[in-house]
This record gives sequence, C-alpha cells and structure tokens, in this order.
Amino acid sequence: MTTTPIVALRKPKDISLDEIEAELRDIWHSPDGGKSSPVATRASTFSMVVYEPEEFQQLLAALGFYDGAIDGVHGSKTKDAVRQAQTTYDLRVTGRMGPDTLDRLRQEYEKLPLAKREISNPDLRGLGLWEAISAQNPCRVITLCPILGEDKGVVAQVSAYCPVQKMSGSNLICCEYITFRGTKEALDRMRDVVASLVIPDLPKFVWWKATPNPEQPLFQTLSSESNCIIVDSSFFSDAESELLKMQDLIESGIFIADLNWHRLSPWQELTAAAFDPPERRAALTEIDRVSIDYEKGNAAQALMFLGWMASRLEWRPKAYTEEGGDYDIKKIYFTGSNGREIEAELAAIPTADWGEVLGDLTGLRVTSTNLEADCCTILCSETTGCMRMEAGGTAQTCRTEQVSTLTDQKAEFLLGLQLQRWGQDVLYEDCLTVSTQMLKLLQH
Repeated sequence: MTTTPIVALRKPKDISLDEIEAELRDIWHSPDGGKSSPVATRASTFSMVVYEPEEFQQLLAALGFYDGAIDGVHGSKTKDAVRQAQTTYDLRVTGRMGPDTLDRLRQEYEKLPLAKREISNPDLRGLGLWEAISAQNPCRVITLCPILGEDKGVVAQVSAYCPVQKMSGSNLICCEYITFRGTKEALDRMRDVVASLVIPDLPKFVWWKATPNPEQPLFQTLSSESNCIIVDSSFFSDAESELLKMQDLIESGIFIADLNWHRLSPWQELTAAAFDPPERRAALTEIDRVSIDYEKGNAAQALMFLGWMASRLEWRPKAYTEEGGDYDIKKIYFTGSNGREIEAELAAIPTADWGEVLGDLTGLRVTSTNLEADCCTILCSETTGCMRMEAGGTAQTCRTEQVSTLTDQKAEFLLGLQLQRWGQDVLYEDCLTVSTQMLKLLQH
C-alpha cells in the first residue's frame, strides 16, 4: 500500500459542543482570501461516523497490565498484556482476547474502587489520519470513543488534515475530523447531536468497530441515518450469533458491508479458477466433501466461505452438528440440486502466533466420494502450508495451490476500498443468507 503524506490544516483542538460548527467554519476561513494559498476543499464526498470502543485495551490498562496508547492496534505490547492478565487470572494463555478473557476482565474491573476505574493512557482514537481515505476524498469523519469510568459528559475535539500537494496551485483535498469522548451512556445521549453533524445530501456511512447492538439507542439512530453500516466480523467475540444479527439487519432493509468478507476474495478467486477448465466444471456437481480449516478463535470467515460455496452451487443446508474436540469440529450437511448429500467440516486450528486478523482461513479441501470425478482441490495459506490438507488422504489426483493473502488486510485499508464500491452487495447477502440458514439449524 502506498501512503500519502498528510499535514494538519488544523491540529486537534478541544472545544465545547456548542462551538463545533463555529470551529469548523473557522478552519476553512482563509485569512488572505485564498490569494496566496491553495484552496482547501471541504467535505464533499461523504460523511462517516466511527464507533470505536476498544474496551479491552482500556480494561487491561485499568487493571495495570497495559501502559500503551488506546489505539486499537493489537500489536506485541497488547498481546503481552493479554498474556499477563490470563496468567494472573489462571486462564488459558493464548495472548488472544477471547470471550472468556474479556468476561473475566470485566468482572475484575467491576471490583475496582470508583477512584481507580479511570485510566491515564494516551487516547489516540479518532486521531488516525487514514491515508487510504483522506488522500482521495474530502470528507467528514466523526469518531465516537466510549471511555470507562465516571460519566462526566462528553468532550469534543475538532481537527482537519490534508494530503501534501504534489503540484503548486492545486486544491488541497482535506478531511474534517470530529471526535467525541465520553462514557457509553453519555455518547448515547449525544446521538441526535452526532446525527445533526452528518452532512445532508452526501453518502453517509457508519463504521461500527464492535458487535452491532440493534437495541442500543445510538446504533438505532445512526443506522437509520446511514446508507451503509460497515462492520468487521473478525472483531466479533461470538461470530455464530453475530452473523445472525447481521442477517436480521439486512432483512430490516439496512445495507451491511463486512470488511472480513473482502479478505476471502483470494480464496474465492482460486477456488473458482480451479474449476474453470470445462472438464473440471462438469465435476462441480460431484463435489460432496468439503473441509475448511481456520485459525481458532473466530469462525466468521469459515462460515462465510462455506455459505458462498453453497449459495453458488445451490446446496440447501439440512443439518448442523458440533463434534468438539481439539479442533472444535463442526459438520454441516447439505442437499445438492441433484439430490446429492454434501458433508462439510469446519476445523478450528490452534496457532502458536496470530496476526491482527483473527480467524483467517488456513486450508481448504474439496473432493468427492466418486473416485472417478475430477474435482479434488486443495488450497492452503502460504504461512501454514498444505501438509494437514494433503494428509487427509484421497484416491483422487488433487489440484494443489497456495493462497497469497491480500497485501494489506488491515481494516483501515479495506475500509478505503469499501468506500469506493459502497451499496448493496448481492453476493455477500446471498452468502450470509445461506450461512445463517446453517446456523439456525444448530439452534433447533
């Protein structure tokens, strides 16, 4: 990814809520009437509200395990803090913030005296310059940063940044940044103010960097005002239940974009390419065994990829079972359009180390019980190799390839791509429909 240098048109400045619009007008006022300086273009492409809780970093800080910035970067310092907390509370040491660890941190935080619940760590939320966005689009970004501790109202901050000019005399393309900090309850009370700051007649996005909660007043207001809700299912603590929520939102008429869906594109492209030859395309109807491996901790990618395959091949889910074990084996059974029964297995693979994205696919094997069918395909990630998938054994000759992940899988980069193609994603919605049909079978 190529980055563009960014300079401050106005550095962050704390102001009162009543001063927000006045401060924004002042930012764009040129003292010399624009005669000797380039014209700065105000937000004219879209508005975006970002809900950025980063609760677990705050909990780790309040409990004395983390002294870094609250920034949402899950780097080595954050992982070390998670390991320390897991060791202290006799939890399984993974360095990963799973549901059990998060629940325990919340319990320990509630035991703290009120005077010790506030943290002094630098809060860098809302100050990211996001080159992938601001380098091309003059926009307004409103970031909501829930904080732990006593409810003391909301603090507002306004700033503006512009890419460095490549040619003199050309206009500056700038983004306005408005940041609000307060407790979750305080931000809920601010929902009408936030909605009023979203620019009318421009596309409106909400990037909800948490599990969407349709019952939360703030979420209700923002979703009703936006053209598209952007999420990242790699953040979900319980992917199975949260994907069901995504389907409910889509059925209510809300457009959803999942950044984690875009991370599957290399796997989808190679899978489709494997069946491009006419002789292999004819064997698609013979597929009746699918194995999908993914990094333990989040099944969202595995469920969406299987939903994508099933929706394309017209498989109808009919049963879902959980076998458990070291790999948390899940098996889903389908009926094909030709009446054939298909068995799919999802396996959560423990990994010694993990990146910023939780639950990445690591392997795929597609085959058939018909030994004459030419459909055996094995895909695996470059980092894990194909050994486990090849060890599955088959009498068929398999086409085997390694999958190169996207150059940049970070949410901020994928967000920049998403903003260029916003709107209804029919393929994603078809995939999610089948994925949730599978999950509802488990409920019954």
